[in-house]
Amino acid sequence: MDQQTLIYIVVGATFALYLGIAVYCKAGSTREFYVASKGVHPVANGMATAADWMSAASFISMAGLIAFLGYGGSVFLMGWTGGFVLLAMLLAPYLRKFGKFTVPEFLGDRYYSNTARVIGVICLILASLTYVIGQMTGTGVAFSRFLEVSYEVGLSIGMLIVFFYAVMGGMKGITYTQIAQYCVMITAYTIPAIFISLEMTGWALPQIGLGAQLTEHGTYVLDRLDQVLNELGFAEYVAVNEHNRINMFFYTLSLMIGTAGLPHVIIRFFTVPTVKAARSSAGWALVFIAILYTTAPAVGAMARLNLMETFGTTEATEMVYEERPQWVKNWEQTGLIEFTDKDNDGTITYSSNEDENEVTELNRDIIVLANPEIAMLPDWVIAIVAAGGLAAALSTAAGLLLAISSAVSHDLLKGVFKPDISEKNELLAGRLSMAGSIAVAGYLGFNPPGFAAGTVALAFGLAAASLFPALMFGIFYKKMNKEGAIAGMLAGLTVNLLYVFQHKGIMFVESTSFLGSLDPNWFFGISPNAFGAVGAIVNFIVAMAVCKVTPEPPENIQHIVDDVRVPVGASLASGGH
Repeated sequence: MDQQTLIYIVVGATFALYLGIAVYCKAGSTREFYVASKGVHPVANGMATAADWMSAASFISMAGLIAFLGYGGSVFLMGWTGGFVLLAMLLAPYLRKFGKFTVPEFLGDRYYSNTARVIGVICLILASLTYVIGQMTGTGVAFSRFLEVSYEVGLSIGMLIVFFYAVMGGMKGITYTQIAQYCVMITAYTIPAIFISLEMTGWALPQIGLGAQLTEHGTYVLDRLDQVLNELGFAEYVAVNEHNRINMFFYTLSLMIGTAGLPHVIIRFFTVPTVKAARSSAGWALVFIAILYTTAPAVGAMARLNLMETFGTTEATEMVYEERPQWVKNWEQTGLIEFTDKDNDGTITYSSNEDENEVTELNRDIIVLANPEIAMLPDWVIAIVAAGGLAAALSTAAGLLLAISSAVSHDLLKGVFKPDISEKNELLAGRLSMAGSIAVAGYLGFNPPGFAAGTVALAFGLAAASLFPALMFGIFYKKMNKEGAIAGMLAGLTVNLLYVFQHKGIMFVESTSFLGSLDPNWFFGISPNAFGAVGAIVNFIVAMAVCKVTPEPPENIQHIVDDVRVPVGASLASGGH
């Protein structure tokens, strides 16, 4: 059986599984549609949260970033996993105890204001839509590459699959589909990593293999990688950039509080039965995410070393173009690896010197996808990696779309415009807004704006600068009033957007940028992608300042805040919706 047929069979089987789960878990009420009846086991919810979180960016791009950034790539590992610690300790249990369905609903009730609710909806839609653009683009690319169809056909298939299981099943269908997707993803990620670690170091666990000696050279993996990089004129893999510590700190902090403020992640903690289960499920999510995130550095380092040694580390070992490995030929066809033999000697020189370098294109994203071929693993492993890449794109897109549709149908329609709507009509509105969200996301996928690559970092910045401080104040500071919270959210959102747009252009159109993306123009050396943390600080300061000169919240709101923090189990939670 040829490789492509095997890919079709494996991917087809996973799609059949997702759709089967959706039919079995069809939502029959708004409670099932929005929060899966608040009856999901914490371990199952932890696994679904991990799948929701591990987007195409985590699955495909992160190992590539670490492979080429080295030590600098650790901001993603620390920021994204650290965010779940914040969620588990500071947000998830208290939000669950408050007993609401969505983040804007919490903001509206806690700050006794429909204005706060509407601003929460706007912040949620801005953050989620910017994130989903990248996911839909990734879906189209992954489907077209693995299924050998055009980008447009690939994106259409992805939209249909998500439409079917998200619109039918709502949160209930999405939760159990994401559990299946997590299993597919983690299998696809770890099997090639284990094979490569065994081949290079003799250790089955890639996490140990990264710090072990190579069986061939007897030197340690990272020492050998640094040696090879030095020979070719690149920066050492473990080199620390002393001049960039402020930016590294703010980048990590922005990713952490952005993670803790992302609505499609927070909404998952409303699906468990008790407050204790919310904290437990955040812990389990961190365990399931850590399996991938602790494997990524090993995948990145070992794949980079394999690449360097394939291309040759000295003049005597340079790759002869006509004798290049089959995996290089395969990826050349995609345009993600390109060579130009500048001196016409039949060999390829890989160097940091632009004049000498003959590897003219080397896309970071191939690191994970090409791994099975680099290690010459069997076709079935390559088929599983294909299914994993597709599962990663679909799982996050579904979670984001549910967050958007619930904000529209539950928070705007029921919460503001039509409070007396029947449950049946609200469920219909939820399904229609989900279908509408998929249509908008699909349109943006078919016509991806030039800023698709920058949107994920911007989504974290938006969540960090607007939602996180309002949630923290709402839980831990009973004197925070609606005026302070609203002013803080607007200030944080505005500062963050202005800074990003003046460096990267309005809506990322380069010709409209005022200062360009040059380092000397950065505020205290902080890059636009890291500015969400500064926006959050502005939010905290403005909220406190406005709060001090405006009336205190009503007594009953202050009592609710006190009650939410008192550890009395799930008594309040069960009194929610």
